[in-house]
Amino acid sequence: MSAQIIDGKALARQLRIGFRQRVEQLKARGVAPGLAVILVGDNPASRVYVGNKIKACEECGVRSLHLGLAADVSQAEVLRTIEQLNQDDSIHGILIQLPLPPHIQLARVLEAISVHKDVDGFHLYNVGALVSGNSIFPPCTPYGVQLLLDTTGIDVAGKNAVVVGASNIVGKPMGLMLLQREATVTICHAKTRDLAQHTILADILIVAAGKPGLIVPQMVKEGAIVIDVGINRLPDGRIVGDVCFEAVKEKASWITPVPGGVGPMTVTMLIENTLRSAERAFKTAGEAAFQAWEAPTVKSP
Repeated sequence: MSAQIIDGKALARQLRIGFRQRVEQLKARGVAPGLAVILVGDNPASRVYVGNKIKACEECGVRSLHLGLAADVSQAEVLRTIEQLNQDDSIHGILIQLPLPPHIQLARVLEAISVHKDVDGFHLYNVGALVSGNSIFPPCTPYGVQLLLDTTGIDVAGKNAVVVGASNIVGKPMGLMLLQREATVTICHAKTRDLAQHTILADILIVAAGKPGLIVPQMVKEGAIVIDVGINRLPDGRIVGDVCFEAVKEKASWITPVPGGVGPMTVTMLIENTLRSAERAFKTAGEAAFQAWEAPTVKSP
């Protein structure tokens, strides 16, 4: 029996309907949620990603500010731009589109963003706070994966969860978020020997390695939940994930497609974090009667 498809597009649509309602509530109270996106240089892929984020903002009623900086801009100028946005009360989220040119220190730039506007969840505070479960803004891709897992209706507590890929953006925070839900977590990376001996034990397999076709059926446990975070463009122009989808879906119980799985959720959780920031700012301003934020919920099939 083929796996059930975890439809990221459908879940993203469901969540964005709720976002518009939250935006309208905020605007009725005089708060217009705003997201600033900084793009350094003219990387074609980055322009596409920025465009998708701006489009998502428009769909949900969030004001977006696109700041394009030249590829040779100084690090000092980037930091000045961030500080101006930190001080701007009309901006509730600041996003730096990656990658940055090599002459700019990524860590220094990410640390310059106010932790209260770090809607990508990349600031050291937000990443480190995942250990205690007190992160203000969870990183968007792992956050989206978490909600996709919720749609299966399966409790991850006690399950063997294997994450392939140990990046600071996906793999490491994903592992911490799964630990918070009491899964038993293994994180594999480029130096892992005999990857298959780890993946075959996974009840939940999350793959974010950036290698097309890395995961084949022989590496997947019968009935596993498979989440494919990879996005790879093949020479013929096709977009594929890190998992051999057609073959693995005959062995898994649930699986995400590429495209249409994790991707739409990453952008959606960026909007979620921006709205949380606006709601926090509103409450901090002294409106105690405002309804407290609650994590988005999804309906199980």
